[in-house]
Amino acid sequence: MPVPSLSVAVYPFVLLAGFLLYWAGARWAYLRRPPVVPGDAALFDWHFFVPCRDEEAVVGTTVARLRADFPAAAVWVIDDDSEDRTGAVVAALAADDPRVHLVRRRRPDARTGKGAALNAAYDRLGALLPEGTDRSRVVVCVVDADGQLDPRALELVSGPAAFGDPDVGGVQIGVRMRNAADRRPFPERGRLVNAAARVLVRVQDMEFAVSNAGMQLLRNRTGSTGLGGNGQFTRLGALDRIGEAERRPWRQGALLEDYELGLHMLLAGYRTTHVADTWVSQEALPSARRLLTQRTRWAQGNLQCVRYTPRIVSSRHIPGRGVLETLYTFVQPLAHLVTLALTVVLLGALAVGAVRGQGADGAAAALLDHWPLILALAVVSIAPFVLWGPVYRRDHAPDASFGRSLLWGLALWLYAYHLFIVSARAFARMLRGRNGWAKTRRNAEPVTAGPVALES
Repeated sequence: MPVPSLSVAVYPFVLLAGFLLYWAGARWAYLRRPPVVPGDAALFDWHFFVPCRDEEAVVGTTVARLRADFPAAAVWVIDDDSEDRTGAVVAALAADDPRVHLVRRRRPDARTGKGAALNAAYDRLGALLPEGTDRSRVVVCVVDADGQLDPRALELVSGPAAFGDPDVGGVQIGVRMRNAADRRPFPERGRLVNAAARVLVRVQDMEFAVSNAGMQLLRNRTGSTGLGGNGQFTRLGALDRIGEAERRPWRQGALLEDYELGLHMLLAGYRTTHVADTWVSQEALPSARRLLTQRTRWAQGNLQCVRYTPRIVSSRHIPGRGVLETLYTFVQPLAHLVTLALTVVLLGALAVGAVRGQGADGAAAALLDHWPLILALAVVSIAPFVLWGPVYRRDHAPDASFGRSLLWGLALWLYAYHLFIVSARAFARMLRGRNGWAKTRRNAEPVTAGPVALES
C-alpha cells in the first residue's frame, strides 16, 4: 500500500483512539472528582464585570440579583456603546447604589470585542482602588449580561483548591442552561419545531454540565484548565502580571479572549482550576442557525490560538501532560477539517466509480465483508456520547427516565457533528479575512433588535 494511502487508512483510527483516550480521562475525572471544600469569601474583595451591548431587556435584573446575592461585592457594567437603553438602566441603578459602576464606551473605541470592553473595566477598577491595596486579594468575576450566579459561588471559589491557594490565578466554574426544561422554546411555532428546539437546548445543557465539565476536571489534573467567558474568576494581581507581559490582560480582537486569558495565566506561572460544584447559568440557543453562528466564532477563536503553540511547548510553567492536552485542543478544528476533506474525497471517488460503472459493486462488497469491523467502530464512536446520558440524568435531570437519558446521549452524538460544519465555516472566514465579533441575539430579542450576530 502506498504511503499516502496508508496514512489515509490509519488516520481515522488515530483520531478515534485520541478521542476515546480523552473521553475516558474526562469521564473518570468527572465521576471521581473530590468534593469542593468551601473557603472564607470575606478574605477577598469581589468585583463583577458585566460586559453589555444592547442588553436593556436583561441587565437590570442581572445587576439587582448580583447585588442581592453578593451584597459585599461591586458590580461593573460595561456599556459597549449600546443603541438601546442599557446605559440609562444601569445609570439609574448606579445613582442609588455606590457599589454599582457604569463604564461607558463610545465608538470608535467601542464595539471592538469583549476583550477590549473588559480591559476598560480593569482600568477603571485599578484607578478606583486605594493605594496600597493588596491586589492578590482582589478577585474579578466576568458574568454575562443575563447570567445568574449560584449564591454559594464565592465561598466555593475561595476554598483551598481555588483562591485559597496563592498560586491559583484563575478559576472557572460550571455552566448550566437555565432553559433546559422549557417545553416551548418557540411559543409561536408548531409542535415539530418546538420538539427539535427542546432537544437542541437539552444537548447544550448536557454538553456544558457533564461533557465539558469532565473535560475541565481532566484539565485540572493535566495543569491546563481553560477559562470561559461566563463565570470566569481571576485574581487582580494575576491580571496585572499578564498586562505587564502582554500590554493588556484580555487580548483585544481575540474571538476567544477568555480561553486566551487562561493560556496567559499558565504562561505567567499561575495555576488555573475548574470548580464543578458551583455554577453560572445562561440561555441555551434553540435556533440551529444562531448556534452555528456562535460556534463558528468559537471555532475561529480556537484556530487563532494555534499561534501559541511555540510558547506553550517551550514554557517552563506548563507540565508535559498539560502541553499535550493543550495541543490536542488546538488540533481539534484542524482534525475536523481534514476529516471533512477526506470524507468529501471518498464520497466523490465512490460517485465517480458508480457513474463509470467501476468500483461501486466492489466497494459495496468490501463494506459487507468488513461489517464486523464497521459495526465495532460505530459502537465505540457512539457509545461515549450515549454514556453521558445516564450521568447527566443522575446529576441534573433525576425525574427523567433511564431510556430518555439514553436518547439524550444519542442526540448528543448527532449534535457533535456540528463541529465539522463550524470548523469549515471558521476556516473559510479566516481565509476571507473576516475576524469581526457580534453578540449572539437573546432568545427573547426580535431579529430587528439591533446589530447582533444574526444567522450569518
